[in-house]
Order: sequence, then structure tokens, then C-alpha cells
Amino acid sequence: MSGELYLGFDVGTQGTKALVVDVDARTVVARASSSYELIGGLPPGAAEQHPDTWWNAVRECARALGKQLDLGRVRAVGVSGQQHGFVALDAGMRVIRPAKLWCDTSTAAEARELTRVLGRHVPAGFTASKILWLKRHEPEHFARLAHVLLPHDWINWKLTGELAMEAGDASGTALLDPVTRRFDARACYAIDERLEAKLPRLVAPDEPVGRLNDEAKRELGLPAGIPIAPGGGDNMCAAIGAGATRPGVAVLSLGTSATVFAYSRTPVLDPEGLIAPFCDSTGGWLPLLCVMNATGVLHEVARAFAGHDLDSLTRAAERVAPGSDGLLFLPYLQGERVPDLPEATGTLLGIRPGSLEPGRVFRAALEGVSLNIAWGVARLRALGLVLDDLRLVGGGARNALWARILADVLDARVLCLAETESAALGAALQAAWITRGGSLDALARELVAFEGEPIQPESLASAAYQRMQATFRAAVERTYGPRSVARERPAAHQAREVE
Repeated sequence: MSGELYLGFDVGTQGTKALVVDVDARTVVARASSSYELIGGLPPGAAEQHPDTWWNAVRECARALGKQLDLGRVRAVGVSGQQHGFVALDAGMRVIRPAKLWCDTSTAAEARELTRVLGRHVPAGFTASKILWLKRHEPEHFARLAHVLLPHDWINWKLTGELAMEAGDASGTALLDPVTRRFDARACYAIDERLEAKLPRLVAPDEPVGRLNDEAKRELGLPAGIPIAPGGGDNMCAAIGAGATRPGVAVLSLGTSATVFAYSRTPVLDPEGLIAPFCDSTGGWLPLLCVMNATGVLHEVARAFAGHDLDSLTRAAERVAPGSDGLLFLPYLQGERVPDLPEATGTLLGIRPGSLEPGRVFRAALEGVSLNIAWGVARLRALGLVLDDLRLVGGGARNALWARILADVLDARVLCLAETESAALGAALQAAWITRGGSLDALARELVAFEGEPIQPESLASAAYQRMQATFRAAVERTYGPRSVARERPAAHQAREVE
């Protein structure tokens, strides 16, 4: 093992993953992970973690990696992180309160108000609504607020002592203009006239945030002074790690949430704001669909049936015909972003005698999540994105039945990546890029590999799921109201500070 080593961390909602890549050998040579949970006992809709939890997990991963190889050979580090979280720091760089996460829907009222004031859709999960929530609900904490960071930015600060953001993750705050890649002073002022001054500098995707400081060197066992890449949001880094670094490559990431995204050379702006107009972490753009309910729905079903795990439920679901014998699962356990239903709950329709057998309920959950993803994918296609091939990543990518259902529901070829931790891989590849130079797309082509044969959609099943899609949308409209299906475009307003 003589090639150059690069380390990528992915700081997620359920845990932190880390891997070391030997770029010259085109292989992952070490990996580690550390799990954690959300803070318990919070009010409905709230989802929070303390940033110290993430740093402790980074340290645990570094220690585990250090037992597998000499970390002194690592040349650079990249960090991927869960998007939209709000890390609030005071003037002394102390964390003011636990971070509100992407899946926190307690800020729905603030998101609606910002949507009205700004004249564009601001999802409840985005960072801007969390900052306004802090101002409204915890004014004593807001009075101490000196710096606003995102989760991966905070890890970068721990590594370097530098405060910075990059456009990819920053475009998920609702405070960045994705076209100009600059902070939107109008949006900042709508929250507070002093907010823009609390945001960090923006760095380019190929510009190091800084260099590893002595304290982080001691805690992690890495060489002092190595460059720290800007990193990005988990979706931006997963795009790199899946090879979505050029037009025509789309990625479907199945984790706690599900995202579908594809590289674009130009901004893609959805007039209703349901498709996020993100920048990517290579200098391009990454139009992205995010639904809040994915693997969490499956885990919830598994908890409901004692003695069953995901594997046994999948085997049982394989014996159930497509359509789940009429059982329809509207999977909005966490509320939902697309469609825009932040306060919705899940609904199970079509229950008859025998419907609640474990395999049938589990298949209905798989189909419900897939149909909801397909609804958003139809919008991506309407905006001009080509999504004929989808690269499947994330924890849910390991479920072969789900991959088959997705190919049929989306009427697209599905390819499974050999490396499921694509966000950590993407962070490591970005670290290699800022150090070695050259083309990041060429680097990704060399490192991204596939597992098994592509899954082709079956025409009869796809046609059946197309009919089921219409039934699904009609059920959502009946259950949650017509605005869940066709939300009016918000009228334009002049920016003003919300009262």
C-alpha cells in the first residue's frame, strides 16, 4: 500500500462514517463508523443533536481508523455533513444550544412566514426558519448569537479554527442566492438586520478551508498542517462519490430521508420551490428533490412487529404481489417536504381482514415511499432533467426488493454502487482534488464502481405502478386537502424584517 491516502468523514443524523481512500490503488483501505441518536423527550416535531455528539463520533472513527493503518500518511481530509442544521455559536465560539436538524418541523410557522415575506418557498427544514425560530422562541439565546454554521462547517471549524461555508451546503439555508453564489442580503434582513454579519465567509469548492490545527492533530492522530477541503452537504458529497459530476448522471439516496439529484451546468429553478436549486460542491449545480420519509418508515414498521427485522420483513414482502392487495401507505411519519406537508402524519388506507400481515404492511411501506419519491421525480423531469439511469446509494440501497420496486415505479434503470457510503467517499475525493488538482470528474470516474447487474424496469409492473401513482395522489389530496397536490405559487413581496 504505497499510494496517497485521503480521509473522508460523513457526519449524519444517525451516525458518522469515515473511510480512507488510496487514490492511486483506486480502493478504500480503511473504514469506521460511530452511531448516535437524536436528543429524546423533545416536543413533537423537534429534532435536535448537540454538536459535541458529532465531534465525539469523529474522534471515535479516527481512533478506529488509526488501528487499521498509519494516519500519518493521510494527505488531506474532507467532511460531508447532514444539511440544513443550525449550529448557533456565541462570540466565544461556544455552542449556545443543541442544533436543530434538517428533520425538525417545529419551525413550520416560521417557514410559512418567510415564504410569504420573500415570495419564494422556504421549506420548514431549511436553516433560515430555524434562525427565525430561535429569535422568536428563545430570545435570550438569539441575543448571544454571533456565528451561524452548518453541521459540517462546525466540524471544519474544529479541525482548522476557521469559520467558512461553501456554496453547496449554504444553498440549503435559504440564505444564499444559488445563481450568484452569494448570500442574499434581502433574505437575511427578513430575519434580522444583523444576521448577514453573523454568516461566515464563502470559499470555493477547490479552495481549502484551512489546515489541521494542533488540537485536532492531538485528538485525531492526523498530521498537523494537512489541508482540510471545504467539504459539503451530504447530498453534494454523495454526488461526487456516486459520479454525478457531469450531466446525465442521477443519484437516488435512500437514508432517513430520500433525495434525488443530478448534476447541471446551469441553475435549475422550480417556480414553486419544491425542487431545491442547490449548488453542488464542484462548481456546478445540483437540483434536488428531498422527501423526509424513507428508511425511517421501514424501521417504524419493523418496530411494530415484534420478532421481525428488516431482512425477515423483506422476505415476507417478496411473497406479496405489487400493489400490496390494495393496502396504501401514505408515509408521512415525519411530516413531508414534497409534497409540502410539514405537519402531516402517516396514514394507512385500504385495510381489510388480513391486510395487517407483516409482509403486506412492509411492502405497502416500500411502495408508499417509492410512490412519493416518484411524484417528486416527475417534477424533476418536467424541469428538464434526464433521469433514465439512477445510481442508488445510502442504507436503503442494500435492499434488493426496494431497488426492484424503485426501477418499476420510476420506470428507470437502477444501478447499485459498490461503495454505499458515497458521501464519505465524495468528501475524500474532494480532498484529493484540492491537493492533486486536475479534473474531479475524471477522478470520480476512476473511483466509482458498481455492484451487480443494472435493474431494468419491467413494463407490466411499471404500467401497474403508473395507475397506482394516480391512486396515491388522489388519496393524498383527499386526506390532506387539495393544496397538498397543487400548491399555489407564493406572490412576490418586498423583503422586510418579520415582526
